[in-house]
Amino acid sequence: MYTILLLTISNIFMTFAWYYHLKNPALKSSPLWIAIAASWGIALLEYCFMVPANRLGAQESGWSVSQLKIIQEAITLAVFLVFVKVVIGERLAWNHYVGFTCVLIGVALVFGFAVPPRV
Repeated sequence: MYTILLLTISNIFMTFAWYYHLKNPALKSSPLWIAIAASWGIALLEYCFMVPANRLGAQESGWSVSQLKIIQEAITLAVFLVFVKVVIGERLAWNHYVGFTCVLIGVALVFGFAVPPRV
């Protein structure tokens, strides 16, 4: 469970690093290099959670790299859907939800319909 929690925290930072400069008035009007530097600062925090999440998932949960990647992608999309609606204020269409469902099907296929090991 710690792996999922750490991946979620990591993805929150990642999503802010990649997209918040498009919404924040100060970053939106600043030179590109400032937006890049701010994004890199936020991304550093992402790595502080992502690396331990992957290590825990592999060493303690026995997940393969493929399993870690697909679960990370599902979490990324879940975090992104919330971010785009709450922070950015964009409306989500039906095709966004269908695409997310396809990723969840991919998660089920990669994990072989098995319950992930407990951490």
